[in-house]
Amino acid sequence: MTSPIDEEPDYRFTLANERTYLAYLRTSLACYAGGLSAVQFLDLGPDRWPAKIIGIVLVIAGIVTTAGAFRRWQANLRAMRAGASLPVTRLPLMLGATIAVVGLIGLLFSLWR
Repeated sequence: MTSPIDEEPDYRFTLANERTYLAYLRTSLACYAGGLSAVQFLDLGPDRWPAKIIGIVLVIAGIVTTAGAFRRWQANLRAMRAGASLPVTRLPLMLGATIAVVGLIGLLFSLWR
């Protein structure tokens, strides 16, 4: 007799979970690229500290997204195997808020300059 934890979920759900995980990884790569590009190419003042702040925030958001995506993928897989509800995540809210704040900071410093 098998326990619910040993049951494999429908492969379509497993693959959808994997696609979501990969989408988060692409988003984290975009954060890394945007952060490094901001530090390299943005000229928002003589000492460039606004560009450095934007770059640091975006790279940290990428790191958090990478770690959060892996944790979410694992938690979803465990929940599916147990036949439980999928856990709630705040990762999309964090990403959306971070990107909005960084965009606003960039806009403000571009107008201020």
